[in-house]
Amino acid sequence: METKAPAEFKPYIADNQPTAEFTLKAVVTGALFGVLFGAATVYLSLKAGLSVSASIPIAVLAISLGRRFLKTTILENNIIQTTGSAGESIASGVVFTLPGFLFLTDDIGADFFSYWTILTLAILGGLLGTLLMIPLRRALIVEEHGNLPYPEGTACGSVLIAGERGGDFAKTAYQGLGVALLYAILQKVLHVIAEAPVWATKQANRYFPSAQVSGEITPEYLGVGYIIGFRISAILVGGGILAWLALIPLLASLVPGEVIAAQLVKFAYIPNLQTAGGPGGWNPDTRTFNDTAAAIYRAYIRQIGAGAVTAGGFMTLIKTIPTIVASFKQSFGSIGAGTEKSAVRRTEQDLSIKVVIFGSLALIALMIILPQIPGDTLLTKLLIGVLVIIFGFFFVTVASRIVGLIGTSSSPVSGMTIATIMGTSLVFIGFGLTGKVYEPTVLVVGSMICIAAATAGATSQDLKTGYLVGATPKYQQMALFVGVIVSSLAIGATVKVLDTPTPDLVAQGITHAIGSDRFPAPQGTLMATLIKGLLSFNLDWQFVLVGAFMSFVVEICGVSALAFAVGLYLPLSTTLPIFAGGCVKALVDWNSKRKGIVEEDADLGRGSLFSTGLVAGGALAGVVVALLSVNESVFNFLGKLTLEPALEGALGDEGFQLLGALAFLGLAAILFRVATKRAGGN
Repeated sequence: METKAPAEFKPYIADNQPTAEFTLKAVVTGALFGVLFGAATVYLSLKAGLSVSASIPIAVLAISLGRRFLKTTILENNIIQTTGSAGESIASGVVFTLPGFLFLTDDIGADFFSYWTILTLAILGGLLGTLLMIPLRRALIVEEHGNLPYPEGTACGSVLIAGERGGDFAKTAYQGLGVALLYAILQKVLHVIAEAPVWATKQANRYFPSAQVSGEITPEYLGVGYIIGFRISAILVGGGILAWLALIPLLASLVPGEVIAAQLVKFAYIPNLQTAGGPGGWNPDTRTFNDTAAAIYRAYIRQIGAGAVTAGGFMTLIKTIPTIVASFKQSFGSIGAGTEKSAVRRTEQDLSIKVVIFGSLALIALMIILPQIPGDTLLTKLLIGVLVIIFGFFFVTVASRIVGLIGTSSSPVSGMTIATIMGTSLVFIGFGLTGKVYEPTVLVVGSMICIAAATAGATSQDLKTGYLVGATPKYQQMALFVGVIVSSLAIGATVKVLDTPTPDLVAQGITHAIGSDRFPAPQGTLMATLIKGLLSFNLDWQFVLVGAFMSFVVEICGVSALAFAVGLYLPLSTTLPIFAGGCVKALVDWNSKRKGIVEEDADLGRGSLFSTGLVAGGALAGVVVALLSVNESVFNFLGKLTLEPALEGALGDEGFQLLGALAFLGLAAILFRVATKRAGGN
């Protein structure tokens, strides 16, 4: 995605233009949206280990409802979406990690799975992620404006500006939103369009066993790919190609099924080799998998990917250090500026670096004194606080850069959490703190970094939106603090409500709904298993190191190791449709170059606006489906509307999947057509 250099950039609202911004109605409305979307994310994450970005849906709601009923300005609408976005990020960080307390050795962590512990860790992690982004804003949002597109932040900015301008700007964005909603209804409700068509070779294939190409052919992925462009999307899909068309077929030909299944048992995906199910569908009778590729991905590739993301993030951090140091120097230089502070432009006014320093020290103090934080001594709790700040700075920076490339929805926060858990466990082992008694302590560090990284990713997108529309950074940062605290109050309650067992579960002797078939919490199970393996010296480091050296090789070849590593860690089904969007952008650029057309403002070009609508519509549909799924009777009613069995009966399974692929190709053609159409003609 081509953007203007920072020196040339002019926001939509000039810094000297007086506009209502940080108002009570904007903050309260945003906080309410944060509670709503946070609750939806809790449900979806517990059920399937997935989350849906809320920033764009909230921006759309702010335009549609805020301007009509509350008479809000564009900057107030930005505060609404900034405050509300905290709920989704906090919820995903909480749900991906804290259920792990229930799965530690001998239920040693079960007592910590309480409302007050969840609330405490959610608030502390969310505040940490927001605090550490304050001095990084200039380095990552402003100085890297031409390099890091922050697709969802850019999309939010385009939505807000289009809504403010009205006319063709709003029309194009809302056309994309309408097309995406129609497509999503056909896909997610009526199931006319397959959700993830798959081409795969059989395990018995002599030359290329268990190779697999698949794609979650959703409008939001197509839109994200168009926004980030061909280059970044190609690097992303390159990592996925290596995993699914090279490593998985190789491992499938070398590793017996029972060994793969034993690895899944080790990670608690299946309880034992005699139990059917788990990733890939293990069959204990035939000693084979229904889907060997999926089993290998969970057993080995995610460990390789986690190592790659860690190494890629470390190398990226090293390259970014000069910019970060310059940003910190500028922040420290502002201390004591006194009367000179008034000379700072409104659009460059961050909260003081003093807030970051004293806020971080306060967080450490709270971790030491609060009883909700596990630890047998004050020194152990001090170690927790120090590790949280160190890992927090590292992964907040990495998370911000990752979401700057591929967006919040595709950010491998779980991979960063795994890396944190590994690093924390090694430090604990170095201090001789091993055994099950320290498992809850390690999980606390991992969970806080997960929450901080998720919050930092969402914060980065919000700050990018603010940069585009001309917001005041310090007001956004204050709004995020409010959003973190209010959302955490509701998220902790939602988790505990959903954890309440049904009468059927109680009859089976099950005391927690989380961890049962109702809410399997796959990510929390994985985190607990990793901690138990690390502290008992039972982890396969060879896979982690393979991933790390892959990142190193890619980096010295001149390719972004972090983007490649993210593609290696994520399923190919995620990166392939994003790459399709990047290909459409490349075709549009080629067509413009061939015709000698120069785009005056790429961010507000027809293709970018329509892609914004696709991302917004797809995200809205995902949230609506998640909300409807909470009510079991509504969920069952929607299940009766599906046309998938009838279509599969008429077309066969392959025909049904081909129909989905053709629908996605048609959506890409519509995007190309809109992007190449000019005012007054083609």
